[in-house]
Amino acid sequence: MLFRARFSLALVFLTIALGFAVEARFLQTSRASQSDQQTFLEKLSAAAMERTHHVVRYDSKYVRIPYPGGDVPADTGVCSDEVIRAYRALGIDLQKEVHEDMAANFSAYPNQRRWGLARTDSNIDHRRVPNLMVFFGRKGTSLPISTRGEDFEPGELVTWDLGGGVPHVGIVADRKSAASGRYMVVHNIGAGPRMEDVLFSWKITGHYRYFGPAH
Repeated sequence: MLFRARFSLALVFLTIALGFAVEARFLQTSRASQSDQQTFLEKLSAAAMERTHHVVRYDSKYVRIPYPGGDVPADTGVCSDEVIRAYRALGIDLQKEVHEDMAANFSAYPNQRRWGLARTDSNIDHRRVPNLMVFFGRKGTSLPISTRGEDFEPGELVTWDLGGGVPHVGIVADRKSAASGRYMVVHNIGAGPRMEDVLFSWKITGHYRYFGPAH
């Protein structure tokens, strides 16, 4: 009986020790993951800010482009193209990722009801803000829509309604406005990629984080 009691007690201690070891490994992995995500957001913010050094003429016309890795001419583009180019700088091809998810889940996207389309189009699908909103919500993290500037961090994605249902998208930059103290946003609303204090200039419709395809 004494042997059994000692054996049971040892088993309990071993179980507790293993539990602590597993928890410690989980916490270590979790911290590493959070650190990697923070580094990614910093790099995405930097890539977006670098885009402000490029001269881009706003041009929303339909253009046939290669797939994957296709892009409209470098000196042209719209708001979504700046997001696409920032992600490309980090090795992530939104053209490919959006197309693949849309091909597998077409009804989840607004193509049919908004544009009357019956199939995917790798030339344009990823350039449409409503499609990006669905994609970031499905494959990334949807964050709360807030009226507080401190709830938005560099590297996060924001979408707006400019009025009349006209969508817009930008990336929060790691640079604060001297006037408001808020992080500014890199976006292209017509004058090429700019970093401006426009976070609350229009109605926010989406707030996301997207770290690329999961492996």
